[in-house]
Amino acid sequence: MTIQEIQKEIIDEFSLFEDWMQRYEYMIELGKSLPIIPTEFKTDDNIIKGCQSKVWVHAALDGDKLEFTADSDAIITKGIIAILIRVFSNQHPKDILDADTNFIDQIGLKEHLSPTRANGLVSMIKQIKMYAIAFQTQLN
Repeated sequence: MTIQEIQKEIIDEFSLFEDWMQRYEYMIELGKSLPIIPTEFKTDDNIIKGCQSKVWVHAALDGDKLEFTADSDAIITKGIIAILIRVFSNQHPKDILDADTNFIDQIGLKEHLSPTRANGLVSMIKQIKMYAIAFQTQLN
C-alpha cells in the first residue's frame, strides 16, 4: 500500500468513532499491537528528542524500503508512534520524504493532544524524515 492509501485507511478508521475518548482508546490499542522493539535498539541514539515521554525509533533498510520499529514508555505516545510506523514503515525513503502528514489534522489528532505531546508528535515525524534522508543518501 502507498503512504496515501494507508493515511486514508487511518482517516476512515478514526471517523468510525463518535468522540475522542473512543479515539484515545483506539490509539492505546494500536500502541499495544506495536511489535516489541528489540532491547538493543532502546538506546540513547534512538530516543526522540523533544518528547516528554521516552520514545525510541529505529530504522533499517530492507531492500530499498525503510523498516521502522518503535516503543514508548507512555501508552498514548505509544499509540501515536504506532500510527506513524504504520504509515511510514515498508516505504521507500523518497516516498517518506515526499509524503505530507495532513492526515494527522484530518483525524483531529494534533488539536486533541497536549502541547507537549503535539511537540513530541512533530519530533517523531521529523526523526522519521531524518532517517529517510540518511537512507535515501545510501541508496543513491
